[in-house]
Amino acid sequence: MPMWVALANGGKMRGQSRTGDAVVRIVKCRHGGDVSMSSMQLNWDIFCRVIDNYGDIGICWRLARQLAREHGKRVRLWVDDLQSLRPLCPEVDLALATQCRQGVNIVHWIEPVAVDSVGDVIIEAFACELPAPWIAAMATATEKPCWINLEYLTAESWADGCHGMASPHPALPLVKHFFFPGFSSATGGLLRERNLLTMRDAEGTGCVASETLEVSLFCYESAPVAALIDILMDSPMPVHLHVAPGQPAAAVASKLGSAGPWQGGNLSVLPFEFLPQDEYDRLLWRCNVNFVRGEDSFVRAQWAAQPFVWQPYRQADDAHLEKLDAFLARYVAGMSANCATVAVDLFQAWNSKGDLRQAWHDFLAVRSEIASYNRCWAESLAGKPDLADALVKFCSSKV
Repeated sequence: MPMWVALANGGKMRGQSRTGDAVVRIVKCRHGGDVSMSSMQLNWDIFCRVIDNYGDIGICWRLARQLAREHGKRVRLWVDDLQSLRPLCPEVDLALATQCRQGVNIVHWIEPVAVDSVGDVIIEAFACELPAPWIAAMATATEKPCWINLEYLTAESWADGCHGMASPHPALPLVKHFFFPGFSSATGGLLRERNLLTMRDAEGTGCVASETLEVSLFCYESAPVAALIDILMDSPMPVHLHVAPGQPAAAVASKLGSAGPWQGGNLSVLPFEFLPQDEYDRLLWRCNVNFVRGEDSFVRAQWAAQPFVWQPYRQADDAHLEKLDAFLARYVAGMSANCATVAVDLFQAWNSKGDLRQAWHDFLAVRSEIASYNRCWAESLAGKPDLADALVKFCSSKV
Protein backbone atom coordinates (compact mmCIF):
# COMPACT_ATOMS: atom_id res chain seq x y z
CA MET A 1 0.00 0.00 0.00
CA PRO A 2 1.61 3.33 -0.99
CA MET A 3 2.47 5.93 1.62
CA TRP A 4 -0.05 8.74 1.92
CA VAL A 5 -0.11 12.06 3.73
CA ALA A 6 -3.18 13.92 4.92
CA LEU A 7 -2.91 17.69 4.69
CA ALA A 8 -4.65 20.15 6.95
CA ASN A 9 -6.10 22.04 3.98
CA GLY A 10 -7.91 19.03 2.59
CA GLY A 11 -7.86 15.27 2.24
CA LYS A 12 -8.28 12.47 4.76
CA MET A 13 -7.14 13.50 8.25
CA ARG A 14 -5.15 11.07 10.35
CA GLY A 15 -3.86 13.30 13.10
CA GLN A 16 -3.80 16.94 14.04
CA SER A 17 -1.75 19.65 12.35
CA ARG A 18 0.02 22.20 14.46
CA THR A 19 -1.63 25.18 12.84
CA GLY A 20 -2.79 26.66 9.54
CA ASP A 21 -1.64 24.67 6.50
CA ALA A 22 1.08 22.79 8.34
CA VAL A 23 1.58 19.17 7.38
CA VAL A 24 -0.34 16.72 9.52
CA ARG A 25 2.05 14.77 11.70
CA ILE A 26 0.77 11.27 11.08
CA VAL A 27 1.46 9.18 8.01
CA LYS A 28 0.28 5.75 6.98
CA CYS A 29 3.29 3.81 5.72
CA ARG A 30 3.36 0.94 3.27
CA HIS A 31 4.41 -1.51 6.00
CA GLY A 32 1.44 -0.56 8.17
CA GLY A 33 1.28 1.41 11.39
CA ASP A 34 1.75 5.10 12.10
CA VAL A 35 5.05 6.99 12.09
CA SER A 36 5.94 10.57 12.92
CA MET A 37 6.32 12.99 10.03
CA SER A 38 8.48 15.40 12.02
CA SER A 39 11.52 14.48 9.97
CA MET A 40 9.87 15.88 6.83
CA GLN A 41 9.77 19.42 8.25
CA LEU A 42 8.18 20.93 5.17
CA ASN A 43 7.49 24.44 6.46
CA TRP A 44 10.46 26.74 7.12
CA ASP A 45 10.42 30.36 8.32
CA ILE A 46 13.61 32.41 7.84
CA PHE A 47 13.81 35.79 9.59
CA CYS A 48 16.28 38.41 8.37
CA ARG A 49 16.96 41.96 9.50
CA VAL A 50 19.04 43.91 7.00
CA ILE A 51 22.04 45.38 8.79
CA ASP A 52 25.00 45.34 6.44
CA ASN A 53 23.69 46.46 3.05
CA TYR A 54 23.16 43.23 1.10
CA GLY A 55 25.20 40.74 3.11
CA ASP A 56 22.56 39.40 5.49
CA ILE A 57 19.74 39.31 2.98
CA GLY A 58 22.05 37.91 0.30
CA ILE A 59 22.80 34.83 2.38
CA CYS A 60 19.18 34.39 3.47
CA TRP A 61 17.90 34.70 -0.09
CA ARG A 62 20.38 32.10 -1.38
CA LEU A 63 19.45 29.75 1.45
CA ALA A 64 15.71 30.22 0.98
CA ARG A 65 15.91 29.53 -2.76
CA GLN A 66 18.04 26.44 -2.27
CA LEU A 67 15.78 24.99 0.42
CA ALA A 68 12.79 25.44 -1.89
CA ARG A 69 14.41 24.23 -5.11
CA GLU A 70 16.59 21.39 -3.93
CA HIS A 71 14.88 20.18 -0.76
CA GLY A 72 11.22 20.80 -1.59
CA LYS A 73 10.64 22.98 1.47
CA ARG A 74 7.87 25.55 1.75
CA VAL A 75 9.89 28.58 2.75
CA ARG A 76 8.74 31.94 4.05
CA LEU A 77 11.45 34.59 4.07
CA TRP A 78 10.67 37.40 6.50
CA VAL A 79 12.71 40.51 5.69
CA ASP A 80 12.38 43.97 7.21
CA ASP A 81 13.80 45.81 4.17
CA LEU A 82 12.38 44.76 0.81
CA GLN A 83 14.41 47.46 -0.91
CA SER A 84 17.60 45.56 -0.11
CA LEU A 85 16.18 42.33 -1.52
CA ARG A 86 15.02 43.85 -4.78
CA PRO A 87 18.47 44.18 -6.43
CA LEU A 88 19.02 40.47 -5.73
CA CYS A 89 15.54 39.58 -6.97
CA PRO A 90 14.35 42.33 -9.34
CA GLU A 91 10.82 40.93 -9.59
CA VAL A 92 10.13 41.81 -5.92
CA ASP A 93 7.22 44.26 -5.62
CA LEU A 94 7.94 46.75 -2.85
CA ALA A 95 4.25 47.50 -2.39
CA LEU A 96 3.25 43.95 -1.48
CA ALA A 97 3.18 42.64 2.08
CA THR A 98 3.47 39.05 0.84
CA GLN A 99 4.48 37.62 -2.51
CA CYS A 100 5.90 34.45 -4.01
CA ARG A 101 9.11 34.83 -6.00
CA GLN A 102 11.31 32.03 -7.36
CA GLY A 103 9.52 29.47 -5.22
CA VAL A 104 9.94 31.44 -1.98
CA ASN A 105 7.16 33.20 -0.07
CA ILE A 106 8.50 36.63 0.82
CA VAL A 107 6.92 38.48 3.74
CA HIS A 108 7.60 42.12 4.58
CA TRP A 109 8.55 41.91 8.26
CA ILE A 110 6.93 44.85 9.99
CA GLU A 111 5.75 45.19 13.56
CA PRO A 112 3.43 44.13 14.99
CA VAL A 113 3.65 40.66 13.50
CA ALA A 114 0.43 38.69 13.15
CA VAL A 115 1.14 35.00 13.74
CA ASP A 116 -0.97 32.87 11.42
CA SER A 117 1.13 29.70 11.49
CA VAL A 118 4.52 28.64 12.80
CA GLY A 119 6.89 26.66 10.62
CA ASP A 120 8.46 23.32 11.45
CA VAL A 121 11.85 25.04 11.37
CA ILE A 122 12.50 28.63 12.44
CA ILE A 123 15.76 30.24 11.35
CA GLU A 124 16.77 33.35 13.23
CA ALA A 125 19.45 34.68 10.90
CA PHE A 126 22.44 36.26 12.61
CA ALA A 127 20.76 36.73 16.00
CA CYS A 128 18.11 39.05 14.54
CA GLU A 129 15.72 38.36 17.49
CA LEU A 130 12.32 36.91 16.70
CA PRO A 131 9.16 38.90 17.47
CA ALA A 132 7.82 38.15 20.95
CA PRO A 133 4.41 36.93 19.63
CA TRP A 134 6.23 34.49 17.38
CA ILE A 135 8.21 33.00 20.25
CA ALA A 136 5.02 32.72 22.29
CA ALA A 137 3.33 30.85 19.44
CA MET A 138 6.30 28.52 19.14
CA ALA A 139 6.09 27.76 22.85
CA THR A 140 2.39 26.84 22.72
CA ALA A 141 2.65 24.69 19.58
CA THR A 142 1.89 21.01 20.13
CA GLU A 143 4.92 20.08 18.07
CA LYS A 144 7.75 22.40 19.02
CA PRO A 145 9.61 23.77 15.98
CA CYS A 146 13.33 23.36 15.48
CA TRP A 147 14.75 26.80 16.31
CA ILE A 148 18.07 27.73 14.67
CA ASN A 149 20.27 30.75 15.15
CA LEU A 150 22.24 30.89 11.89
CA GLU A 151 25.55 32.51 12.76
CA TYR A 152 28.07 34.45 10.68
CA LEU A 153 30.82 32.61 8.86
CA THR A 154 34.22 32.40 10.54
CA ALA A 155 37.28 30.21 10.10
CA GLU A 156 38.23 30.64 13.76
CA SER A 157 38.69 27.29 15.51
CA TRP A 158 36.28 28.08 18.36
CA ALA A 159 33.34 27.87 15.90
CA ASP A 160 33.96 24.13 15.51
CA GLY A 161 33.22 23.58 19.20
CA CYS A 162 30.20 25.92 19.27
CA HIS A 163 28.46 24.54 16.19
CA GLY A 164 25.24 22.78 17.13
CA MET A 165 25.24 23.95 20.75
CA ALA A 166 21.83 24.04 22.44
CA SER A 167 20.52 27.07 24.31
CA PRO A 168 17.33 26.32 26.32
CA HIS A 169 14.97 29.26 26.70
CA PRO A 170 15.08 30.54 30.32
CA ALA A 171 11.29 30.55 30.71
CA LEU A 172 9.64 28.68 27.84
CA PRO A 173 9.77 25.05 26.69
CA LEU A 174 11.95 25.91 23.70
CA VAL A 175 15.55 25.17 22.72
CA LYS A 176 17.56 27.20 20.24
CA HIS A 177 20.56 25.66 18.46
CA PHE A 178 23.51 27.62 17.13
CA PHE A 179 24.46 26.73 13.57
CA PHE A 180 27.84 27.88 12.29
CA PRO A 181 28.83 27.93 8.62
CA GLY A 182 32.48 27.05 8.25
CA PHE A 183 35.36 25.45 6.43
CA SER A 184 35.75 22.27 8.48
CA SER A 185 33.67 19.12 8.78
CA ALA A 186 32.86 20.11 12.36
CA THR A 187 30.76 23.06 11.13
CA GLY A 188 27.74 23.46 8.87
CA GLY A 189 29.73 24.04 5.68
CA LEU A 190 29.14 26.68 3.00
CA LEU A 191 26.17 27.47 0.80
CA ARG A 192 26.58 25.65 -2.51
CA GLU A 193 23.87 24.72 -4.97
CA ARG A 194 24.10 21.16 -6.29
CA ASN A 195 24.91 22.13 -9.87
CA LEU A 196 27.02 25.20 -9.12
CA LEU A 197 30.47 23.87 -10.02
CA THR A 198 29.13 22.10 -13.09
CA MET A 199 27.60 25.35 -14.29
CA ARG A 200 30.84 27.20 -13.55
CA ASP A 201 32.88 24.78 -15.62
CA ALA A 202 30.38 24.80 -18.48
CA GLU A 203 30.50 28.60 -18.55
CA GLY A 204 34.26 28.50 -19.08
CA THR A 205 34.21 25.89 -21.84
CA GLY A 206 35.30 27.37 -25.15
CA CYS A 207 36.31 30.74 -23.72
CA VAL A 208 39.14 32.34 -25.67
CA ALA A 209 42.19 33.35 -23.64
CA SER A 210 42.66 37.11 -23.47
CA GLU A 211 45.68 39.30 -22.76
CA THR A 212 43.42 41.65 -20.78
CA LEU A 213 43.32 41.16 -17.04
CA GLU A 214 39.70 41.13 -15.86
CA VAL A 215 39.30 42.24 -12.22
CA SER A 216 36.10 42.63 -10.18
CA LEU A 217 35.91 45.04 -7.25
CA PHE A 218 33.45 44.66 -4.36
CA CYS A 219 34.73 46.22 -1.14
CA TYR A 220 33.95 48.38 1.87
CA GLU A 221 34.66 52.09 1.96
CA SER A 222 37.81 51.54 4.04
CA ALA A 223 39.56 49.59 1.27
CA PRO A 224 42.58 51.31 -0.35
CA VAL A 225 40.78 51.74 -3.67
CA ALA A 226 42.66 54.89 -4.71
CA ALA A 227 45.99 53.11 -4.28
CA LEU A 228 44.74 50.12 -6.28
CA ILE A 229 43.68 52.37 -9.16
CA ASP A 230 47.09 54.03 -9.25
CA ILE A 231 48.73 50.59 -9.38
CA LEU A 232 46.46 49.31 -12.14
CA MET A 233 46.99 52.45 -14.23
CA ASP A 234 50.69 51.57 -14.32
CA SER A 235 49.96 48.00 -15.40
CA PRO A 236 52.05 46.74 -18.36
CA MET A 237 49.00 44.78 -19.57
CA PRO A 238 45.45 46.01 -20.28
CA VAL A 239 43.18 45.80 -17.23
CA HIS A 240 39.39 45.95 -17.02
CA LEU A 241 38.27 46.82 -13.49
CA HIS A 242 34.59 45.93 -13.02
CA VAL A 243 33.30 48.06 -10.14
CA ALA A 244 30.22 47.13 -8.10
CA PRO A 245 27.68 49.82 -7.18
CA GLY A 246 27.47 51.36 -3.72
CA GLN A 247 30.61 51.81 -1.67
CA PRO A 248 33.03 50.52 -4.36
CA ALA A 249 31.66 52.86 -7.03
CA ALA A 250 31.67 55.77 -4.58
CA ALA A 251 35.31 55.12 -3.69
CA VAL A 252 36.29 55.05 -7.38
CA ALA A 253 34.30 58.21 -8.13
CA SER A 254 36.02 59.96 -5.23
CA LYS A 255 39.35 59.13 -6.83
CA LEU A 256 38.51 59.73 -10.50
CA GLY A 257 35.52 62.10 -10.43
CA SER A 258 32.26 61.97 -12.42
CA ALA A 259 30.28 58.75 -12.85
CA GLY A 260 32.49 56.76 -15.22
CA PRO A 261 33.41 54.72 -17.08
CA TRP A 262 37.02 55.88 -16.92
CA GLN A 263 40.21 55.25 -18.83
CA GLY A 264 43.75 55.87 -17.60
CA GLY A 265 46.92 54.25 -18.90
CA ASN A 266 46.18 50.58 -19.52
CA LEU A 267 43.26 50.67 -17.09
CA SER A 268 39.60 50.75 -18.08
CA VAL A 269 37.29 51.22 -15.09
CA LEU A 270 33.84 49.82 -15.80
CA PRO A 271 31.09 50.37 -13.23
CA PHE A 272 28.15 47.97 -13.41
CA GLU A 273 24.62 48.02 -12.07
CA PHE A 274 23.67 45.76 -9.20
CA LEU A 275 23.46 42.18 -10.44
CA PRO A 276 21.11 39.42 -9.33
CA GLN A 277 23.06 36.73 -7.52
CA ASP A 278 23.29 34.27 -10.40
CA GLU A 279 24.68 36.98 -12.69
CA TYR A 280 27.19 38.08 -10.06
CA ASP A 281 28.39 34.48 -9.85
CA ARG A 282 29.03 34.53 -13.59
CA LEU A 283 31.03 37.75 -13.28
CA LEU A 284 33.26 36.09 -10.69
CA TRP A 285 33.74 33.10 -12.97
CA ARG A 286 34.80 35.36 -15.87
CA CYS A 287 37.25 37.53 -13.94
CA ASN A 288 40.92 36.66 -13.41
CA VAL A 289 41.04 38.27 -9.95
CA ASN A 290 38.11 39.04 -7.64
CA PHE A 291 38.19 41.53 -4.77
CA VAL A 292 35.36 40.53 -2.44
CA ARG A 293 34.07 41.43 0.99
CA GLY A 294 31.98 40.26 3.93
CA GLU A 295 30.54 36.76 3.67
CA ASP A 296 28.38 36.11 0.62
CA SER A 297 30.73 37.35 -2.13
CA PHE A 298 33.65 35.86 -0.16
CA VAL A 299 32.13 32.37 -0.40
CA ARG A 300 31.11 32.79 -4.03
CA ALA A 301 34.63 33.85 -4.97
CA GLN A 302 35.93 30.58 -3.56
CA TRP A 303 33.46 28.58 -5.65
CA ALA A 304 34.58 30.61 -8.68
CA ALA A 305 38.05 29.07 -8.20
CA GLN A 306 39.78 32.22 -9.45
CA PRO A 307 42.41 34.17 -7.48
CA PHE A 308 40.63 36.42 -5.00
CA VAL A 309 41.34 38.96 -2.25
CA TRP A 310 39.03 39.26 0.76
CA GLN A 311 38.14 42.23 2.95
CA PRO A 312 36.26 41.13 6.10
CA TYR A 313 33.69 43.44 7.67
CA ARG A 314 35.49 45.97 9.85
CA GLN A 315 34.98 45.42 13.60
CA ALA A 316 35.95 47.24 16.79
CA ASP A 317 39.43 46.60 18.18
CA ASP A 318 40.42 45.15 14.77
CA ALA A 319 38.66 41.87 15.60
CA HIS A 320 38.11 41.40 11.86
CA LEU A 321 41.86 40.95 11.41
CA GLU A 322 41.69 37.87 13.64
CA LYS A 323 39.05 36.47 11.29
CA LEU A 324 41.31 37.27 8.35
CA ASP A 325 44.29 35.53 9.96
CA ALA A 326 42.19 32.48 10.85
CA PHE A 327 40.99 32.10 7.28
CA LEU A 328 44.44 32.61 5.79
CA ALA A 329 45.88 29.93 8.08
CA ARG A 330 43.41 27.41 6.62
CA TYR A 331 43.48 28.69 3.06
CA VAL A 332 47.22 28.77 2.39
CA ALA A 333 48.07 25.58 4.31
CA GLY A 334 48.36 23.55 1.09
CA MET A 335 50.12 26.20 -1.00
CA SER A 336 53.79 26.29 -1.86
CA ALA A 337 55.76 28.43 0.57
CA ASN A 338 56.19 31.21 -1.99
CA CYS A 339 52.52 31.33 -3.00
CA ALA A 340 51.44 31.27 0.63
CA THR A 341 53.64 34.26 1.42
CA VAL A 342 52.43 36.17 -1.63
CA ALA A 343 48.75 35.48 -0.95
CA VAL A 344 49.01 36.47 2.70
CA ASP A 345 50.90 39.66 1.82
CA LEU A 346 48.20 40.81 -0.62
CA PHE A 347 45.30 39.99 1.71
CA GLN A 348 47.04 41.88 4.50
CA ALA A 349 47.95 44.85 2.30
CA TRP A 350 44.35 45.12 1.06
CA ASN A 351 43.34 45.29 4.71
CA SER A 352 45.84 48.12 5.37
CA LYS A 353 48.74 46.06 6.68
CA GLY A 354 51.50 46.25 4.08
CA ASP A 355 52.78 47.56 0.76
CA LEU A 356 49.92 47.10 -1.71
CA ARG A 357 51.96 47.88 -4.82
CA GLN A 358 54.64 45.30 -4.07
CA ALA A 359 52.07 42.75 -2.92
CA TRP A 360 50.09 43.13 -6.15
CA HIS A 361 53.25 42.82 -8.28
CA ASP A 362 54.23 39.61 -6.47
CA PHE A 363 50.68 38.26 -6.71
CA LEU A 364 50.51 38.67 -10.48
CA ALA A 365 53.77 36.77 -10.84
CA VAL A 366 52.22 33.63 -9.30
CA ARG A 367 48.61 34.20 -10.38
CA SER A 368 48.45 31.07 -12.54
CA GLU A 369 49.74 28.89 -9.71
CA ILE A 370 47.23 30.39 -7.29
CA ALA A 371 44.42 29.84 -9.81
CA SER A 372 45.33 26.15 -10.03
CA TYR A 373 45.46 25.91 -6.25
CA ASN A 374 42.09 27.63 -5.88
CA ARG A 375 40.44 25.04 -8.10
CA CYS A 376 41.74 22.33 -5.78
CA TRP A 377 40.65 24.41 -2.77
CA ALA A 378 37.12 24.70 -4.17
CA GLU A 379 36.96 20.96 -4.87
CA SER A 380 38.10 20.25 -1.32
CA LEU A 381 35.37 22.48 0.13
CA ALA A 382 32.82 20.88 -2.18
CA GLY A 383 33.72 17.50 -0.68
CA LYS A 384 32.01 18.60 2.53
CA PRO A 385 28.23 18.95 2.97
CA ASP A 386 26.80 22.25 1.77
CA LEU A 387 25.11 24.44 4.34
CA ALA A 388 21.52 23.93 3.16
CA ASP A 389 21.87 20.15 3.14
CA ALA A 390 23.58 20.22 6.54
CA LEU A 391 20.77 22.36 7.97
CA VAL A 392 18.09 19.98 6.73
CA LYS A 393 19.86 16.98 8.24
CA PHE A 394 20.66 18.79 11.50
CA CYS A 395 17.06 19.90 12.01
CA SER A 396 15.61 16.49 11.25
CA SER A 397 17.83 15.03 13.97
CA LYS A 398 16.54 17.46 16.61
CA VAL A 399 12.87 16.51 16.65
